[in-house]
Amino acid sequence: MARLIYSAITSLDGYVADEKGNFDWAAPDEEVHAFVNDLERPVGTYLYGRRMYEVMVFWESPDLLADKAPVVRDFARIWQAADKIVYSRTLDTPSSARTRIEHDFEPEAIRQLKMAAGRDITVAGPDLAAQAIKAGLVDEFQLFFAPILVGGGKQSLPENALLTLELLDERRFASGVVYLRYGTATTG
Repeated sequence: MARLIYSAITSLDGYVADEKGNFDWAAPDEEVHAFVNDLERPVGTYLYGRRMYEVMVFWESPDLLADKAPVVRDFARIWQAADKIVYSRTLDTPSSARTRIEHDFEPEAIRQLKMAAGRDITVAGPDLAAQAIKAGLVDEFQLFFAPILVGGGKQSLPENALLTLELLDERRFASGVVYLRYGTATTG
């Protein structure tokens, strides 16, 4: 059975974007990016809400990446090789290969996907992740804490969600970013 993983880069005060929607402070340096790439290699499917998909579809454009560092081009290859499911009621057609649109997030469909998938699945974006967390679908949390306080904005984790987590791994990076990997009590 595949794991459903929520991965996010967040501020120390728990936001993925500030009050103006800015998240440029979350851009990983080369060391963090290489680590993220290694975490993403086993992923076979990405689950996105529309807004997160619109941010991530950048990775579909090889011409925009030609002059980028090897670690950036590596991530693009990883992203392009995975399937994507985008949950949106306003988007009709995808802007990337290997992508399908679903209008509603159905927890039972995700349970079935986890049972059938040969590779891990990630959920990205705090709104969609909140639905998966509240439905008890997320098996693992991979959180990267950036050394910044933004004071408000889009929260990385949902309010009023009660989960018991077990620390599975941790790592500190030269930039001050700290990675914490947690499993839910049932997957530890």
